[in-house]
Amino acid sequence: MPPISLHLPEWFVSGGATMWVLALLSVIALATLISKILQFARVRPGNTRQADQLLDALRQGKQPAKPGKLSSPIDQVLWQCWKNRNLEEAAWQEESLRLARTALDDLRGGLRVLEVISAIAPLLGLLGTVFGMIGAFQALETAGSQVDPSILSGGIWEALLTTAAGLTVAIPTLAAFHWADRSIEQCREKLQDRLSRLKVVRNIHAESEPVEEDRDPAVSHAY
Repeated sequence: MPPISLHLPEWFVSGGATMWVLALLSVIALATLISKILQFARVRPGNTRQADQLLDALRQGKQPAKPGKLSSPIDQVLWQCWKNRNLEEAAWQEESLRLARTALDDLRGGLRVLEVISAIAPLLGLLGTVFGMIGAFQALETAGSQVDPSILSGGIWEALLTTAAGLTVAIPTLAAFHWADRSIEQCREKLQDRLSRLKVVRNIHAESEPVEEDRDPAVSHAY
């Protein structure tokens, strides 16, 4: 069976073990990015349609209509917070924050992977270049007085391949990380805005509810 290196480009084989590590990191980064794209397409983190409908109905003093499918985290959190409106103020705020943190944490899944890969990929490429340069100068020293410039230039060319590969992996991975992070940040800002508005509406709704005074049955009978 022919060795696997025969089926790979020469430049990849010349990069050594570092190229294999970078190739593995690129596969992980690509898989993570695809999963985030699919997740965002499914949950639509910036969508606030159902939450806005709830707030509009409450501001108009109407009974909110039963929501449809709540896929957006903002819609889910707002409707759940409205269901918990009968809790005490402190408990309601704590529960609302817990729901918001949980929703945002679900969106952040996988971001750490992209961040780490974007940070270590160029360092791995630089490390491979350093090892390649060491090998090139060792070959130059072994040649002694019969120095062939092609030995040095060829070694440097092969060594720089890992730096180029590391940057090739790191740059799109870093761009993907910032895209996902910005999408989550926008979701957080919208969620914070809707929760603040819901808090105001909830307080108004609570103040407008009639307060029933408990009376002693005997006293009521006397009147």
